Amino acid sequence: MSVTLTTVGLDADDTLWHNERFFAMTQDHFADLLRDHTEKDHLMERLLAAERRNLPHYGFGIKGFTLSMIETAVEVTEGKVPASVIAEILDAGRDMLSHPIELLPHAEDTVRALRNDYKLILITKGDLLDQERKLAQSGLRDHFDAIEIVSDKTPAVYAEIFIRHGTGADQGLMAGNSMASDVVPMITAGGWGVYVPHALTWAIEHAQPPQIRPDLPNCQTLARCPIIFDLSPVPDPQNPRLKPGQSGLIPATFLP
Repeated sequence: MSVTLTTVGLDADDTLWHNERFFAMTQDHFADLLRDHTEKDHLMERLLAAERRNLPHYGFGIKGFTLSMIETAVEVTEGKVPASVIAEILDAGRDMLSHPIELLPHAEDTVRALRNDYKLILITKGDLLDQERKLAQSGLRDHFDAIEIVSDKTPAVYAEIFIRHGTGADQGLMAGNSMASDVVPMITAGGWGVYVPHALTWAIEHAQPPQIRPDLPNCQTLARCPIIFDLSPVPDPQNPRLKPGQSGLIPATFLP
């Protein structure tokens, strides 16, 4: 590697543990509650539009999602949504805030391996109390040198975090399942952006990948990815290397 990598940031939801599937299950229940008023596809379009509108007001997370469901229910019923339906939506939101944490395959092994060679930061966004709850239940807290729960992931936020906890974004790497939140803004900040695909990703987290290395293959799980930077004493000349500010696909196991 031409530049020393000192600090690695990892996303949490749908990178280390399951999250989006609980939103999907709640959306199915939401559609069932309003099946007499609108088709599911139309309802989901209205819900997504409400979520986009409300992000500047409510931020990311389950509470904002719940409020957006209530707003959408009012809209599609033209203000006639029964109080019982509102109550069920609120119950669904509370259920989401207490769902059990299930780590994704190889998440713990990956974190354990990384901490031996890098300063490790968990960088996540969403409801503060909920993110703290999930981290505590995950059992991964002690593997991280720092925890950052932020309102949004922007280039300025990444630059500040990697200066405070590391040696700057140019010697840092951010890995996660969101191209829009984990990869693109970190690259803009001058660091490494690394993509870990997940089968379920919220539409708002989609973005066009940077076209710096379009030839890189895709990585499907934490255990099956090409190594894009040296983690072992013996470099593998068959694997591509990136420069800071470029994008790639996660060396998912992070193991020698």
